[in-house]
Amino acid sequence: MKAILSDNLNLLSKLSPGRVINAFRILLSYYFSRYSGRVKHLGNPFSISIEPTTSCNLRCPECPSGLRQFSRNTGKISLELYRDIIDQLHKDLVYLILYFQGEPYLHPLFFQMTEYARKRKIYTMTSTNAHFLTDNLARKTVESGPDKIIISLDGLDQETYEHYRVGGSLKKVIEGTKNLVRWKKALRSRRPFIVLQFIVFSTNERQVPHVKKLARDLGVDKLDLKTAQVYNYEEGNPLIPQNESFSRYKKWKDGRFRINNPLNNHCLRMWRGCVITWDGLVVPCCFDKDATHRLGDLKKDKFKDIWRGKAYDDFRRKLFSARKEIDICRNCTEK
Repeated sequence: MKAILSDNLNLLSKLSPGRVINAFRILLSYYFSRYSGRVKHLGNPFSISIEPTTSCNLRCPECPSGLRQFSRNTGKISLELYRDIIDQLHKDLVYLILYFQGEPYLHPLFFQMTEYARKRKIYTMTSTNAHFLTDNLARKTVESGPDKIIISLDGLDQETYEHYRVGGSLKKVIEGTKNLVRWKKALRSRRPFIVLQFIVFSTNERQVPHVKKLARDLGVDKLDLKTAQVYNYEEGNPLIPQNESFSRYKKWKDGRFRINNPLNNHCLRMWRGCVITWDGLVVPCCFDKDATHRLGDLKKDKFKDIWRGKAYDDFRRKLFSARKEIDICRNCTEK
């Protein structure tokens, strides 16, 4: 509880009068647009995701990066492009997710990126499979890394873990987590806030009660039980848990599965932020993993011109009339 309070205070410390005003403008214009049906956007992103790299050491079966099946280009972001994005947005930006697809620690300049965001007083979060949290890199993470780090651990034995995290080592994840917790204590640091994430599948749902004990034993700050996103779920998928409280899909009387979300014609995500791929493409959100809805290219245009451009307004407008027709929305949890 103390760690959660400290993390919340850390996030609040990133606020400035200008950032608070910007957040208010975002909410005001969103609700005006939602209830008037007229697309209006005031303000700049409150939160964005930037993709360090598409590279990954694992081969998770429901991940384009793991499957090596991207329809877009793969690579890693240049430090020059990353800094230019931060420079354009930092005055209003509060929350940076330094992750989209791929394993962030595979980017050789990952710590330079987190340090740059910290200098701009931006709350920075990342997600990792923890295979690279060696003693040395765990210390560097605490010294110069993100405010929050999510560690993915989806099984309590090697067989269960590797069923989804194909090619991974549960032992390395446990060791990496211990390294991070130890260095955070040794350096008497409040950061990063360490979250152990357990994505619940049919293969590991029986282990949920036991992962709670593991989280306590490891000394992480929080355990997050997350529902799994799977593709081709309508006819069922062997990864969908039996316990519907752990699933974002519900089985109906006709035997087909539907996402447990009414998909109403609105979405705050389109007002508060976006995702930027490693090569500068601006896409609506994290559900557009292949960047099929390309709203702009930061190698060619300034962010403000993309954010208020025709392509973005057309996409926002469609959300208010036919969200269910947008392919990336059909697997979305945003209500």
